Parts: sequence; structure tokens; C-alpha cells
Amino acid sequence: MPSEAQVVIGGVDTHKETHVAAVIDERGRLLGTASFATTHKGLGELSAWMASFGEILKVGVEGTGAYGAGLSRHLAERGIEVIEVIRPNRQARRRRGKSDTADAEAAARAVLSGEASVVPKTQGGIVESIRVLRVAFTSARRFRSQVGLQIRDLIVTAREELRSVLGSLSTAERVDRCARFRLAGEALDPLAATRLGLRTLGRRYQALSAEMAEPGSP
Repeated sequence: MPSEAQVVIGGVDTHKETHVAAVIDERGRLLGTASFATTHKGLGELSAWMASFGEILKVGVEGTGAYGAGLSRHLAERGIEVIEVIRPNRQARRRRGKSDTADAEAAARAVLSGEASVVPKTQGGIVESIRVLRVAFTSARRFRSQVGLQIRDLIVTAREELRSVLGSLSTAERVDRCARFRLAGEALDPLAATRLGLRTLGRRYQALSAEMAEPGSP
């Protein structure tokens, strides 16, 4: 085992369930490769394994904004500099052989050569909070738009007695009217089924609107 005074560089090929790591020394010699679970325990084992080879200078991580986000935070919290590594293009990956260990080693070598030198944005504080809330808000807005289109489409194909009432209304007016529908008749009747569908969609639209208006939403 190399002495603790040795300086090493890590590389990680990130995935949803498992991260594959590699460690090289300052001369570019491969010291080892291993796989670790993406759990809290697994991240701890990964960083400890890298440190067993010597002092960790830097770690190149693929996907710092996706599957590698948790690992990047874990390493940064331990004072280890993380370098963002761009995933190799598919053609280059096929030429050298599709291998997660090869990608992890390549990530470490990209850091050693200086090919990769960008420090990822810190995923903490107010910026990270806004990003997370923005994801939820954008999702609600996207689904609300889909519901609005579904309401419109049902009205277009509805019977005349519904089209004449709802067709000229604005989206907000349609949603309000549909959400307040009182049901009459059997659901197997096309008119009753359409009213039930429109009421369900109208209330879903309102629920998403309320979610988007909650305190803390972007």
C-alpha cells in the first residue's frame, strides 16, 4: 500500500445506483478501481477508499449536476476539491471500449492533464434552495398546462349543450365552471361522463394553481 504522504487523484463515473471510482498517482499510474453504492454509507466508503491510497489532491466527477451531485457535496464537505468532468462522447467511448472503470480512470486522467479544470457550482445555500423549489414549481406549471389543454379538448368534442356554455369562456372561467359542475345521470351517459371528466380536470387545475401559489414558490 502506498504511503499516506503520496498525493493521488480520483475519478468517478457516476450512475443512479452505483458509482465507479478510480485512483491514479501524480505520474498517472493506476492504483485501483472499485464500485460503491450511491447511499450515504457508500459515499463514505468511496472517499475512505480513495484516501487509503494517499492524500487526495482532486477528484474528477462526471455528472456533478445529476447523479454525481450527492457525491460532489460529500467530497466538498470533507475539503476535497471536485472537478467537473464532461462525459466522453459515444464514438470515443466505443473506440476505447465501453467500460465504467475506463470512464472513471479517464476522469482522473482528465484532471491530471488539466483537460478538466472547472469547479462545479456549489450546490448549497439559497441558490440550491431556489433550484429545488423551481423544479417543483415548473413541474406543477407544466402539468397544469396539460390539464388546461385536456379541458379544452373535451369541450371541443362535447355535446352542443356543453360547448355552447363553455366554448366562449376564458381558461380561468372554464376551470371555475367545470370544477363546480353538479353531476346528474349515469356515468355511462356521454354527457354525464363528460361533465364528470371536466369537473375532475377543473379541480385538478385548481389544485395545481394553489400549489404554485404556496409561500416559498419561485
